Amino acid sequence: MQNEILPVVIIGCGPAGVSASIFLSKQSIKHIVLERQKFPRDKICGDGFSGKTCFVLRKANTAYLDEIFEQKEDYLPTHGIRFSAPNSKFIDIPFPVVDHIKSKALGFTAKRIVFDDFMFRKAKTTSANIIENATVNSIIKNESGYSIHYHLPDRKELIINCSMIIGADGDKGISKKVLMKQNVLNRSAAIGLRAYYKNVKPLPNTNFIELHFLKEVLPGYFWIFPLPNGDANVGIGMDAAIARKKKVNLRESMLHAININPLIKDRFTNAVLTDKIYGWGLPTNDDAALISGDNFLLTGDAASLIDPFTGEGIGNALYSGMLAAEVAGKAIFANKFDATFLKAHYDDVLYKKIGHELQLSKTMQKLINYPWLMNFIINKSYKSISLQNTISSMFTDLDLRAHLKKPSFYWNILMNK
Repeated sequence: MQNEILPVVIIGCGPAGVSASIFLSKQSIKHIVLERQKFPRDKICGDGFSGKTCFVLRKANTAYLDEIFEQKEDYLPTHGIRFSAPNSKFIDIPFPVVDHIKSKALGFTAKRIVFDDFMFRKAKTTSANIIENATVNSIIKNESGYSIHYHLPDRKELIINCSMIIGADGDKGISKKVLMKQNVLNRSAAIGLRAYYKNVKPLPNTNFIELHFLKEVLPGYFWIFPLPNGDANVGIGMDAAIARKKKVNLRESMLHAININPLIKDRFTNAVLTDKIYGWGLPTNDDAALISGDNFLLTGDAASLIDPFTGEGIGNALYSGMLAAEVAGKAIFANKFDATFLKAHYDDVLYKKIGHELQLSKTMQKLINYPWLMNFIINKSYKSISLQNTISSMFTDLDLRAHLKKPSFYWNILMNK
């Protein structure tokens, strides 16, 4: 490997990296994936998989979703969302029925240890060489691209030369730090806690995910995502800067809401916490920051693509990995790996697709600071079909931006249409 120059090396085999690998293999592009851990491995997450996830899975292989929905012990289809305001009013919004998907749900929930392992196994092809337990020590620019120095347990340093790197190792990984020349890692824009509970009383509307803007957790949000076998992923998210400024103890805020909030407390009467409460950073991006350069592309959390409002990042990770593989194919065919070419085909295309969503979500995140405004939105949602569709589209629709460009959209909300 020290003498050979590979077309692509992917660093990281989470959703973004595995998506890139699968779509590179579909083009028969040989590549190596360097993964720091060994599968199956857990990842702290909300465990919600949106319509973007299903969109990418259908693009990868139509059989993937068939397999997922057949494994009822591991995957739970989701059919809608409950959205509640600080005044305890709520609205249940079913996800739309899409003809070409037929009876399949537009989203699902599953523990990340299950889903990530499923995708990891799908990435094992003749075009992909996945190396687990690989710790990347350094990334060094050279004339042909990059030299990647890494080691395996109890082995000396190894070197791979490649024309292009796809960075998919998260916001604290070496890809973002070295390739973006960030000597000091930025703090995550948001933080979250995840807890697994058993026997949380389910909603009458079967398999709805829930986002609650409870007064006890403001300016954050509280979620309940039902899982198979009577489990639930329960958590809280908040803007990191606000949490630090106000010295908010997220764990205490979450447990306090569970114990006293009238909207949810009765549902936790028989609930049992089955694991530790874990925290993690949520790298968000709403300002179209640069995510590529000479001979590299950043994807998923390494590109800070988590939605600022919903906290959902898996769909954007998978989508960015798919696009990165497509762009890598174009770069290899044209023998162009310069920053200008990659930005035009990757950054600009990706932000055209999801940029308006990220901007809207950032705006809605700020609304959490104004409880009366959140109450107003929920009250409006009862009457405004446009607003209901918008909330639903945040989890199911890749083309939400098309609605946001129309003045009639905002008029319909004000006129309760």
